[in-house]
Amino acid sequence: MEVSGLSESDAMERALKLAAAGWGRVSPNPLVGAVVVRDDEIVGEGFHGSLGAAHAEVAALTAAGSRAAGGTMHVTLEPCRHHGRTPPCTEAIIAAGIRRVVYAVNDPTEKAGGGAADLRAAGVEVSRGLMVTEAVRLNAPFLWQGLTARPFVALKLALSADGAIAAAPGQRTSISGPESWAEVHRLRAGVDAILVGRRTVEVDDPLLTPRGTPLPRVTPLRVVLDASARLDLGCSLVRSARENEVLAFTSTDAPSERVDALKRAGVKVYSVARTTEGILDSDAVLDELSVRGVQSVLIEGGARVATSFLSAGLVARFHEFVGPVKLGSGALAGPANLPGHSTEGWTLVSTRPEGDDIYRVWERAEAFDRLIEAA
Repeated sequence: MEVSGLSESDAMERALKLAAAGWGRVSPNPLVGAVVVRDDEIVGEGFHGSLGAAHAEVAALTAAGSRAAGGTMHVTLEPCRHHGRTPPCTEAIIAAGIRRVVYAVNDPTEKAGGGAADLRAAGVEVSRGLMVTEAVRLNAPFLWQGLTARPFVALKLALSADGAIAAAPGQRTSISGPESWAEVHRLRAGVDAILVGRRTVEVDDPLLTPRGTPLPRVTPLRVVLDASARLDLGCSLVRSARENEVLAFTSTDAPSERVDALKRAGVKVYSVARTTEGILDSDAVLDELSVRGVQSVLIEGGARVATSFLSAGLVARFHEFVGPVKLGSGALAGPANLPGHSTEGWTLVSTRPEGDDIYRVWERAEAFDRLIEAA
């Protein structure tokens, strides 16, 4: 690919677009894209396409061949310096004769971070900070885990035009159109875990698996908050637990016979304490998910679970799907503390139509300010 008069922002924008092609295929690694530019032309580009495959920098250098020497590499994340599933990218960059590296954000991990210092020590010019906000948004789960040692939490809810999530409590209600559902499945494909409450399972009987394309490398962990261990053994989640893992969080006082029944059905069970309000401790849930290697969590309901995580300040991103239908005065209202009700502390990042629906993405300002500051 050759582009005349290429600016640094153009090159980084291309690298960010390339990086997104690894969605659902690279976790726990980050999404990374790289572009090699020489004489204002892209001479090589690449992205990290699958866990264990070549990193973006190496893919771009391979594509560039001998033309990489004396060129500039634009990459969305600080090049790694460690020996893992693949050799250090810093060594490949130095060996290829790259003159300058421009990267967006630092790698926060202890094992891989520090690559910029190694490059400088080898005489490579290094610049950081181009298109930081865009790079942080792309890799928010990876960066958040590196900064806080906790999973990045996103919430997804479908709302009617008058702010309801169901026609009545306990009634399964279709609000979103097929275009919105396609986006939900894409979101599922890019996370490590999908979380719901037991009541959502009772009403909707979901599988909580990504369907359509792109399919993820690994099916996300399916998580249910079930304080009293009352999950129906005949529901779709339990019946498929031996095929794709299901983790149920119960309270420490849940009846042992119910817990044992879930375990015999193939469900993994972990007990956490209740809060003073009588609900499961959200912080304890996230801590255990982190221990299990979960970097990103998508909460899909219901209202009680959403309210709990929002109130605790644990939701960093909100995916809001608003359908055109109004459900009326008897409908079940969505959580009162959603960003759409009060935008204080939240940033509206994007709005676009999905068929007849409106899809909005909100980000919690405090969380992303921390990420950008650390980048």
